[in-house]
Amino acid sequence: MQEMLYNFWNSTGFTMTTWQELLMIAIACTFLYLGIKKGYEPYLLIPIAFGMLLVNLPGTDLMGDKGLIHYLYMGTKLGIYPPLIFLCVGASTDFGPLIANPKSILLGAAAQFGIFFALIGAILLGFDIKEAASIGIIGGADGPTAIYLTGQLADHLLGPIALAAYSYMALVPIIQPPIIRLLTTKEERQVKMEQLRPVSKKEKVIFPIVVTIFTIKLLPSAAPLIGMLMFGNLIKESGVVPKLVETAQNSFMYIITIILGITVGAKADAATLLNPQTLKIVVLGLAAFSIGTASGVLFGKVMYKLSKGKINPMIGAAGVSAVPMAARVVQKVGREENPTNFLLMHAMGPNVAGVIGSAVAAGILLNMF
Repeated sequence: MQEMLYNFWNSTGFTMTTWQELLMIAIACTFLYLGIKKGYEPYLLIPIAFGMLLVNLPGTDLMGDKGLIHYLYMGTKLGIYPPLIFLCVGASTDFGPLIANPKSILLGAAAQFGIFFALIGAILLGFDIKEAASIGIIGGADGPTAIYLTGQLADHLLGPIALAAYSYMALVPIIQPPIIRLLTTKEERQVKMEQLRPVSKKEKVIFPIVVTIFTIKLLPSAAPLIGMLMFGNLIKESGVVPKLVETAQNSFMYIITIILGITVGAKADAATLLNPQTLKIVVLGLAAFSIGTASGVLFGKVMYKLSKGKINPMIGAAGVSAVPMAARVVQKVGREENPTNFLLMHAMGPNVAGVIGSAVAAGILLNMF
């Protein structure tokens, strides 16, 4: 009996657990705390953290050749889940502010500068060109795009890159306000913008069709992301398939988010994350996101000057593709400076432009590398 108990004890995960796995379990529990208690992007952070927890429990073999998460992960590896997420995002997004103020697409483009800064930085730190491109896309603050590009170019880095991308998305309300305040004056932050013009249904229906044709003809490699994003938006704006829109906005989005989150988290095992390479990725990701925010604000200051004070430069910070979190941050900071200010819809223009911009940037990197 004693030998049986001894053998049983040795077969449990308690005897197999390493200090690295214990550390990863602690990190996973911390992320669960941030998602549940603090409400930091819970729909993303909780599945990712739980996937991380599962994969770092020894003996489960969930990511092995016959493991459950291994099969679910194929949709991530093959680039299936991220475009489906884009479909759902498109069905939930109003491109009206961008159509009403086309100049805001320039702010969305300016905020992608962080991607190429991080790419260069990654090369200088010893990553190869495909790895550098995958790290750089973190600067777009778009988790599905980061996962899609990394799955195509550097699958072995998917765990740390996805973790960095989604972590910084969740921390948008903490990271962006200090950068905005550092780069703008109180007078600039108090600027009230004129109300946007009404956008007709015809414009909203034509927009996704035109963007799809033009963008994919220019950059065919962006077709999976742009195509699904615009298809989702088209069914929303057409107004004739409400059941499809309701499904894409709710049940389908949540199903894909659960599977994507758990499988991405399951790539964050101790061996992958606890090494100097991962630390470099985390630092480069933070730099990319911060510089993307800063470049958007700085271009906003240029537009502020050119418009003779009619454009609030803070809306440039929403050019990163964290919809609608970045736009809400701009609204919050604007209201703190001027309680009568309402910048949310103005910030949504650059924000949705950032979604398109990050997908286009991913297409460019795929086309090049």
